Amino acid sequence: MKLSGNCLMRLSLCATLFVAISQKTLAQNKSFWKSFATRSEVLAQNGMACTSHPLSTQVALDILKQGGNAIDAAIAANAMEGVVEPHVNGIGGDLFAIIWDAKSQKLYGLNASGRSPHSLTLQHFKDENLEYIPALGPLAVSVPGCVDGWFEMHEAFGKMEMADILAPAISYAREGFPVADELSQSIGTKSYDAYPEFREHFSINGEIPKKGDVLKRPELATTLQKIANGGREVFYSGEIAKTIDQYMKENGGFLSLKDLEDHRSEWVDPVSTNYRGYDVWELPPNGQGIAVLQMLNLLEAYDFKNISFGSPEHIHLFIEAKKLAYEDRAKFYADPDFNKIPVQSLISKEYADERRKLINRQRAGATYEAGNPGLKTGDTIYLTVADKEGNIVSLIQSNYMGFGSGMVPTGLGFMLQNRGALFNLTEGEFNTYEPNKRPFHTIIPAFVTKEGQPFFSFGVMGGSFQPLGHVQILMNMIDFGMNIQEAGDAPRFDHQGSSEPTGENAQGVGIITMEAGIPNETVKALYAMGHRFGYAPTYVYGGYQGIRYDPKNKVYYGASESRKDGHAAGY
Repeated sequence: MKLSGNCLMRLSLCATLFVAISQKTLAQNKSFWKSFATRSEVLAQNGMACTSHPLSTQVALDILKQGGNAIDAAIAANAMEGVVEPHVNGIGGDLFAIIWDAKSQKLYGLNASGRSPHSLTLQHFKDENLEYIPALGPLAVSVPGCVDGWFEMHEAFGKMEMADILAPAISYAREGFPVADELSQSIGTKSYDAYPEFREHFSINGEIPKKGDVLKRPELATTLQKIANGGREVFYSGEIAKTIDQYMKENGGFLSLKDLEDHRSEWVDPVSTNYRGYDVWELPPNGQGIAVLQMLNLLEAYDFKNISFGSPEHIHLFIEAKKLAYEDRAKFYADPDFNKIPVQSLISKEYADERRKLINRQRAGATYEAGNPGLKTGDTIYLTVADKEGNIVSLIQSNYMGFGSGMVPTGLGFMLQNRGALFNLTEGEFNTYEPNKRPFHTIIPAFVTKEGQPFFSFGVMGGSFQPLGHVQILMNMIDFGMNIQEAGDAPRFDHQGSSEPTGENAQGVGIITMEAGIPNETVKALYAMGHRFGYAPTYVYGGYQGIRYDPKNKVYYGASESRKDGHAAGY
């Protein structure tokens, strides 16, 4: 349907009116979002751990109390997460981290993501007439980088013996742990019915475990014990590697002993932009972290002191900045070993100034988000740990979708990731599949410094939503004055995909989804501006953990949002 000029004029006037009404309403109650805070921040001096599972947080604190540092505690918590939350992470997946080292007063970035098999080529997918890489099965399996990431972190910064660091996870895997709701529901899905090893491994006497049932994972305990005793080599060239190699050969896979032997993590320099006096740090591609920096650069020019949280203008400007950044994400973000990625240009203020000219403050821009539909999903854990010496770790780890590929190597007790499903099969693009190449990654840790000192370590889970989550958390704190707990609990909004044509200049505006708490007046105004709305389940928006550091009093502030089972604690 084509709208007349008069209709469009009326819509524009309505949009302006709704903006004015909403701004006035919100200005009368600038702190309305405080009612969404679920609890106070956690304060402590000696150490802080914020993870997505209470038992993992306790394990991290135990390691700190035993004399370990933040790096030791982060590894212990991640190993524990692989035991109690295998539906979102584990040693079959990849890892990224940003580490503040108190001794050198520097930030270090670790890219512990694995590469595609040497022997699998793009021609194979053509021969199979595949338009995309199936998420389940052997074709999506890339080298799991998590374990190598642990040992890289430990060698560079760790204090305790790795056997002691992994001991809590080994004990819980062997003795058992009570199953939480989310894990029980995930095990009960039918996605993995074609993979008998999965059902066998995660059942109790043949039954799907219910909430509160005690699940033991003896095979994983044995694998972790072998890693504790034999180091990274047992996983990448020893007994575990050979088991994976044999299993993949028997099940039509391509991942081989050579792929595992060749794997190495990479220390990288985090990249940053300054947003209103705060230096925000992300890791460069093959992840999507620089989308956060691009969005912040675009938004910095707008005066949010006079734009209220949850107002039409707030959300409109945010969504338009996201559209521009994600167009670049679709084109440029990929493995830098295979592409010349203009990272510094993409995150420059000058580039943002040029791109910002495309934003219409009164109307939703028509654009199409290119890329893989699989980017919209992804299951992840994020954790952050800080110690008494001032070391801070921001770590994120994932199998990608659900438990992973469905491939559970015999006797090892963990599933291999399906991160390879994020490759593109269209020839000539940055993220096109090639052998021994790292796929585009959605998982991103973040860090903020101020005047050269650590200020905030945080992350937000949720696949393609993660950059949006990062920017919303930062704006909530810096622009809207929320503390780190309020910033995580405040209602969120997302923007994905393209909509069906709904009128002149409305093609491709995408779909906005919102949590409860955004005023109805805002929704009406945004609709009049050409935005369109849909529905997304709660898990899309979470979860978040964060640690803020107060250098004057030497106090850590911890937060964990209410959307998942996360837990912030210190001592």
